[in-house]
Amino acid sequence: MIILGSLAEFQQLYHTGKKWQRCMEAINNIEKIHSGVFHSIGDSLVYRLASGAEFQREEFEGHRRYFDVHYYLEGAEEIEFAAKSALHCISPYDDETDREFFSGQGETVKVNKGRVVIFENHEACRFRPEKDVKKVILKVTVEQSYFVNK
Repeated sequence: MIILGSLAEFQQLYHTGKKWQRCMEAINNIEKIHSGVFHSIGDSLVYRLASGAEFQREEFEGHRRYFDVHYYLEGAEEIEFAAKSALHCISPYDDETDREFFSGQGETVKVNKGRVVIFENHEACRFRPEKDVKKVILKVTVEQSYFVNK
């Protein structure tokens, strides 16, 4: 998991490449979208606005074909994450949903307004949002991806 201090830091590190430019296009469009409705930009990115009132899973959730980028607009939430290899698989990977579920324990961090978090696919996570959390969730294809600080 990569936690960035601000959207400006995200833009500075991830400014080249179509998928990263599409992330910024999606974030710049958040005033025009409704909570819980998925939107897409090309075939490499889908995004939606989410709030703390949404259903939260008890299991860790992992992905393979897409990785998540969360940009926090309001509030805060705790994120528990761990390497998939350190967790117990309780539901095998489903190619149609790009999800697999795990049980176990991980490391917990708290993120708040203004932060950008990139969830890498070798890890799984679960969320404990505060009631006032509001964020944009972007699902970005792993094809031709790279992380600047890795």
